[in-house]
Amino acid sequence: MKIGELARRSGVSARLVRYYEQQGLLEAAREANGYRTYDEEHVEQVVRVASLVRSGVPTRLIRALLDLEQAEAQATYSCPRTVAEMLAAELVGLEDKIACLTRSRDTLSRFLEQTEHAALVSEARAGGSVDTE
Repeated sequence: MKIGELARRSGVSARLVRYYEQQGLLEAAREANGYRTYDEEHVEQVVRVASLVRSGVPTRLIRALLDLEQAEAQATYSCPRTVAEMLAAELVGLEDKIACLTRSRDTLSRFLEQTEHAALVSEARAGGSVDTE
């Protein structure tokens, strides 16, 4: 598939797909005319990368995560201490963000459950659209 189709199916812009390529987060095959071509695995990868970016994970760490996953798939583990230290620090940061988001979610849920709008909590958790009017 071409970049426009990948962008449409993954929910990101073609410009963002190109940026992911520049950052080493995605690698496309090239046709003889220079056009990028993608397959189903690229769709999944772009969705995952975009989700990580939206979650606040820096692209340098996303690159390290993708490299680690590839190493796991090949059962080869080699990680310089500096990379391991960066990952450990980022892990602490992620745990802090998760804890903060969990507290915020719980506070919002408790508040809404104490109002006449308690049904909105279940609706939001079920993935339904919540009417804000």
